[in-house]
Amino acid sequence: MLSVTNLSKTVNGVKVIDDISFTLQKGDKVAFVGGDEIAKTTLFQILMGELEPDEGSYKWGVTTSQAYFPKDNGHEFRSDIRIYDWLQGYSPIKDITYVRGFLGRMLFAGEDGEKRVNILSGGERVRCMLSKMMISGANVLIFDEPTNHLDMESITALNQGMIKFPSVELFACRDHQLVQTTANRIIEFVNGKIIDKMTTYDEYLASDEMAMKRQVYSVVTEEDD
Repeated sequence: MLSVTNLSKTVNGVKVIDDISFTLQKGDKVAFVGGDEIAKTTLFQILMGELEPDEGSYKWGVTTSQAYFPKDNGHEFRSDIRIYDWLQGYSPIKDITYVRGFLGRMLFAGEDGEKRVNILSGGERVRCMLSKMMISGANVLIFDEPTNHLDMESITALNQGMIKFPSVELFACRDHQLVQTTANRIIEFVNGKIIDKMTTYDEYLASDEMAMKRQVYSVVTEEDD
């Protein structure tokens, strides 16, 4: 589904991605974890063709199609068009009834679709972006912090949808429950490199590698003090 080979990228003078390689197969649901949010976002932007890597390459499988939930989606909502018209612009079927069905799944009922996209709340924007991903029919989903601005009920619904999705997902998320119940593989960025494990999140946190990292961090912190 995806092959990443010796990928590197420097952002603002810092090498946030440093010669990383990995391969994804159908059914992989990968949580990208760790404190380096810039590395995760940069990787997603590269995989979506929004940024060019400094070195290395990546290749999507010929039968794949991707849908992306960016951390910053403000550019999507600067016009004053209606939600219906906004989503119809991304729909393969230009039919308002078809579009309304996808909005309904995201709790836009009745005349909600008449709202102008430039006055939507943060949570409404998130639900619009999720509708856009669903209507695309993509078989690879990439999420960069999708739970921002969502209430607990909406997070639970998103969690269930991600669990049921039958193909590849790549995501970064700070909601522990969502990561634990969705991911079957963990990739953590550490100083631009990656630790890649086929495991659940809780098992990863309890692993020897994590225990060693905590010990090293503790020593470094004490030396700084």
